[in-house]
Amino acid sequence: MNTPDIIVALDVQSSREAEAVVERIGDPVHFYKVGLELFVADGPATLTMLRQKGKRIFLDLKLHDIPRTVERAVHSAARFGAELLTIHAAGGKAMIAAAANAAGETDAKPMIVMLTVFTTPDGSDLNDIGVSRDPAAQVEALAKLAIGAGAHGLVCSPQEVGRLRTVLGAVPYLITPGVRPAGGDLGDQKRVATPAQAAKDGSSALVIGRPIVEAPDPRAAALEILGQLG
Repeated sequence: MNTPDIIVALDVQSSREAEAVVERIGDPVHFYKVGLELFVADGPATLTMLRQKGKRIFLDLKLHDIPRTVERAVHSAARFGAELLTIHAAGGKAMIAAAANAAGETDAKPMIVMLTVFTTPDGSDLNDIGVSRDPAAQVEALAKLAIGAGAHGLVCSPQEVGRLRTVLGAVPYLITPGVRPAGGDLGDQKRVATPAQAAKDGSSALVIGRPIVEAPDPRAAALEILGQLG
């Protein structure tokens, strides 16, 4: 079984809160996700703090703009040490290629990972924007477009990762949110898997937030999940 990276989602509102989480978890976790809420509130300070502590950074901003703007944003993210950076596959080939090329020009060379589809389980919101394909078919089509245009990986649900690994092969870096320990609270996640199942299906990295961050002992929670992965 593949042993994926564990990425803890810092879904908090300030760099001070984020630092407290990182300190409580300690050595077991080396990779952290900074999303839109935290970045808008206190982003550069949080990225600087993570770098100073020797942590790896997943900057999850879901960029979607004209190619030149995304290209410049990638250069800026690389200067802060981001190793992973999300953009939207719906931005098209030119935008994806611009992001991938920009990443390759930097010293940090972050991996560009794609968001394919945000959707309700029945796909009704895809219908609302004029997409007639079902969610699984739309995800697969955008995944192929993204990798073909130079993206390094994808963010995909536990229900999608196995199929995408089969279709795309061993190389793309597949990031799986919606991971919950066996018997854990699902929160607002609908399409979930245990860490072991996601790893078995081919995930390269598991994004885990509340089961670690909100645990009474975040370090112990992280170690328990790592133990489930062997």
